[in-house]
Amino acid sequence: MISKFFIERPRFAAVVSIFFVLLGILAIQVLPIQEYPALTPPQIMVRTVYPGADAETVLKTVVTPLEESINGVPNMIYMSSTASSSGDVNIDVYFEVGTDVNVAKMDVNNRVQMALSKLPEEVRRQGVQVRERSPDIALAVAFISQGGVRSPVEISNFVLINVVEELKRIPGVGDVVIFDDKSYSIRVWLKPDKLAKYGLTPIEVAQAIASQNQQFSAGGIAQEPTDKAYSFSYTVKGEPRFEKVSQFENIILRSNPDGSKLLLKDVATVELSSENFNGQSFYKKDPAISVGIFLAPNANLLEVNKKAKETLKELSHNFPEDIKFYYPYDPAPYVKEAIKEVIVTFVIALVLVVFVIYLFLGSLKATIIPVLAIPVSIIGTFAGMYALGFSINLLTLFGLVLAIGLVVDDAIIVIENAERIKRVKRLPSKEATIEAMQEITGPIIAIVLVLSAVFIPAAFLGGFTGAFYRQFAVTIAISMILSGIVALTLTPALCARFLEEEHKKMSLPIRLFNLFFFKSRKWFVNTVKNFLRFVPIGIAVFIFVVIGTIFFIKRLPTGLVPFEDDGLLSIFTNLPPGSSLKRTINVANEISDTLAKTK
Repeated sequence: MISKFFIERPRFAAVVSIFFVLLGILAIQVLPIQEYPALTPPQIMVRTVYPGADAETVLKTVVTPLEESINGVPNMIYMSSTASSSGDVNIDVYFEVGTDVNVAKMDVNNRVQMALSKLPEEVRRQGVQVRERSPDIALAVAFISQGGVRSPVEISNFVLINVVEELKRIPGVGDVVIFDDKSYSIRVWLKPDKLAKYGLTPIEVAQAIASQNQQFSAGGIAQEPTDKAYSFSYTVKGEPRFEKVSQFENIILRSNPDGSKLLLKDVATVELSSENFNGQSFYKKDPAISVGIFLAPNANLLEVNKKAKETLKELSHNFPEDIKFYYPYDPAPYVKEAIKEVIVTFVIALVLVVFVIYLFLGSLKATIIPVLAIPVSIIGTFAGMYALGFSINLLTLFGLVLAIGLVVDDAIIVIENAERIKRVKRLPSKEATIEAMQEITGPIIAIVLVLSAVFIPAAFLGGFTGAFYRQFAVTIAISMILSGIVALTLTPALCARFLEEEHKKMSLPIRLFNLFFFKSRKWFVNTVKNFLRFVPIGIAVFIFVVIGTIFFIKRLPTGLVPFEDDGLLSIFTNLPPGSSLKRTINVANEISDTLAKTK
């Protein structure tokens, strides 16, 4: 018999339980913390740019070849593509839940490489990026310049150089995106009348800029092989690519036989400005640069959020006085509060379970024995969660709350049976426990298997619902299995050692509860007897309850999860196609003014 081995060796039984607890404690420290399980399909991003091309051209020459090549990649669900008027290409490829994101990234990258030969030369020169990213945002940061000292272009480039790379190095960060990226760029504004006067086309101007804005290798001096022995060899450096506006202005577009030449500044205005002007962010009506910090797959939201804030605080010591940052979107407080509420519920459930056990057993020592099964089973469950790749989220915590009342059942059965045999046969605690375990070892195993059979099938459900509730069900099943192990190892060892040899008189509150319980049981038995005498009435009541249940179920609102206020209000507005940025900004300002007046 398994239990007899542990009854004879109580220290070993304690070591086994302590081992489970230590594994659980270690797992808690590394498990990711999320609001809900990872339900969104793995996402692979494909990014590139076609400088100077309009959206339709980008769609035909870049997006279509890439989509045709990527389509059909293993485990792909769907993909979405966008092509902007600034030449930006964004393709998001989504895969089935559970797909290894690294394998998916490699598959997509292979398909992209196959399509490179079909892309325009300008796109190949820019490169095509393939990256994985979770759609979950850990933190959104808005950078502003107080008093309008700096323009959004200056703020954007300051953030790009001094902030973005630091944030990307934080463990758990999947990507850092400047939503309205305004990177510095040389903008050449052509003058149509001047082009017509000199007989030039925009293509000729672009070719002149591309051919002269290059860096060439100029070779070296005294490089091998050589017949003479030189003490030094030198590398000749050529002129670097242009960095100043004046250098671009002096690009030669045409040279005449008489020595005169036509420069770029003669037919265009050259300035250092933003690469694009397709969007603008605001924070309390001040121009701002918005930065989104995205989580890596299976990253710890709270940990990444905390480290990002610490990094920004440290970097801010070197910021100019006018640059400030704020958090327009921060999911951490809501997630912390939601988890806090579950933990409070967990503690309340624990106290109630202990109280109820004490009421029915009537002894403090007898109460402690099954109560010890709770920390072993609950904390040990975290080790199983880690092994299965789960996270600490609302569903797994709810599962543990429910499991609190279930994990003590097996231990209660052991202690009740041991006390009964000890009282009836007047055996010592050790012999009574051994005999009790001979009777109930099989039933305890059966109880664990039956309860596990209720929840384990949820692990094999497919689709969104299966992915959502899998962690909830399997968490309960793990705690049930651990409670069965505790009931066969630790609980009988404790019963053999700590059960009271003599039955002591119960306290007054316990005697009053037992009196109430016995009267309630007598009333219930009499009620059942009356129903048995009048079977038609019992059947009618049962049918009435079933009909009422169906009636109310059909009228209850349905939903995947209960609605909860996370303190965020999102407003989306759609303007007619072709609306200018200024018009969009005016509408946004009107909405902001209206919200500011609302109390």
